[in-house]
Amino acid sequence: MRHRHLFSALCVCGASVGGGQAAPAPADLIVTNARIHTVDDSRPFAEAMAIRGGRVLFVGSSRGALAARGPQTRVLDGGGAAIIPGIADAHVHLLSLGLALRTVDLVGTKSLDEVVARIAAKARDLPAGTWITGNGWDQNDWADTRMPSHETLSRAVPNHPVLVSRVDGHAALANMAALRLAGITTQTPDPQGGRIERGTGREATGVLVDNATGLVGRKIPGTTRDDVRDATLAAMREANRYGLTSVHDAGVGAPVIDVYEELARAGQFSLRTYVMIQSDDSTLARYFRRGPQVALYDGHLWIRAIKIVADGALGSRGAALLDPYSDAPSTSGIVVVPQARILDVAVRALRNGFQLNVHAIGDRGNRIVLDAFEAALKQVPTSDHRFRVEHAQILHHDDIPRFAELDVIPSMQATHQTSDMYWAPNRLGYARTLGAYAWRSLLSTGVIIPNGTDFPVEAVNPFFTFHASVARQDSDNWPAGGWFPQERMTRDEALKSMTLWPAVAGFQERDMGSLAAGKFADFVILDRDIMTVAPELLAGTQVVATYLAGRPVYERK
Repeated sequence: MRHRHLFSALCVCGASVGGGQAAPAPADLIVTNARIHTVDDSRPFAEAMAIRGGRVLFVGSSRGALAARGPQTRVLDGGGAAIIPGIADAHVHLLSLGLALRTVDLVGTKSLDEVVARIAAKARDLPAGTWITGNGWDQNDWADTRMPSHETLSRAVPNHPVLVSRVDGHAALANMAALRLAGITTQTPDPQGGRIERGTGREATGVLVDNATGLVGRKIPGTTRDDVRDATLAAMREANRYGLTSVHDAGVGAPVIDVYEELARAGQFSLRTYVMIQSDDSTLARYFRRGPQVALYDGHLWIRAIKIVADGALGSRGAALLDPYSDAPSTSGIVVVPQARILDVAVRALRNGFQLNVHAIGDRGNRIVLDAFEAALKQVPTSDHRFRVEHAQILHHDDIPRFAELDVIPSMQATHQTSDMYWAPNRLGYARTLGAYAWRSLLSTGVIIPNGTDFPVEAVNPFFTFHASVARQDSDNWPAGGWFPQERMTRDEALKSMTLWPAVAGFQERDMGSLAAGKFADFVILDRDIMTVAPELLAGTQVVATYLAGRPVYERK
């Protein structure tokens, strides 16, 4: 679709004012001739909107919007394009994305040999002894779906320590140089909440699961403050390119938050970021003393939530299951943080006015978290706590209604389903798969589902998310009819899950999530209407422009 007049600006004269009354301040920007999906139930569709001071002044007809024009008002002809509110991703790792843009990208690799080739190519450009990191390999995409071993990598890259993360971030592959630096031998015990994968003689295979990755990770030189700053700016540019104006950043430490505040104070923060702080005691003490922080720096930072990781991931068999894995009966996953710790932090969060968001993937992990939440709410009764379970991927049928009963929000990522569907039934068996990625079952109980990507675990592209939500298919439109299609969302639900529902999940709904008078003027212009095009065209949607507070932060060339 072509929009020849999309970015034409017209300078027009203001209307005369009768009766001697002073004219209201004119709009800074007026958008006309568009198909605006407002996500506002009082006015679901509009053709125009007026913006002043970074907020929406009016949404409705072109006549009504143009009544607010003045001599300096810019008028943007939408050329009939679809416009939606700024897209929110309710679970991301912003700094990790920025750092990943600087490391070895292993997403989409189809074999261990391809992983090794990409790492070896990077090694040729670096001095011996320099650490090489990367992210994105997934053995389930390979012909040989067994967890890899380090030998091929160690032979190809003997002089650089290597640690590359699996796509879910819950396992990593290290080469022999890295294992030696970490002092990992046949005698090294598994750390609490982690596992060292071993061969027949107890030698480390190089695969480290969950907390075991820290044995090697702590040997990697830390990033500098300048590294954090540059990576954050790069990640924000990447997010804006895909229409994101808001993210919920999971598990952020105080030094990184300090950089965020520095950038936001300087007007260099092009996202509205809802921060979930790390849950160590020193970080909790610092931010509990400060208290919940809302809409800092003209609505760019919120610091009022906490992140805990309860279990591992399904792909690395770290997700905590009630019964053993169907394809590995010797294990039922890993509990990373004990339930008593979750309960303790939940009680302190309630007493200090903070939200608690806990990663839980397996059915046992989810039950542990729901039980902890229930116990905390008995100790500190709170009506509007909005506690969240991050991921909520595998649920026992008895626990699905408990989310609504406890007012707990399941924060989920649709593209986890389309990434995992090829092998998840092997891990779970058919019966447990019925409770996997159960969006419709949860929505039917009355809860909302804020959607996201968990990037860089999944691609940043939110239109993959939208397509997965409504079709339960991958970007190649497989499988026909969708994977367990009874759990699909409607398009209206999917759009809310990427706009309004994340705002609700972050206590931001008065300012964000829909295009309505008084809210931030954050919106995205698309090259097709995702609410009407054929499902097979959804994943190919492109962003024409992304606006934050009525100003473009990305425009397609």
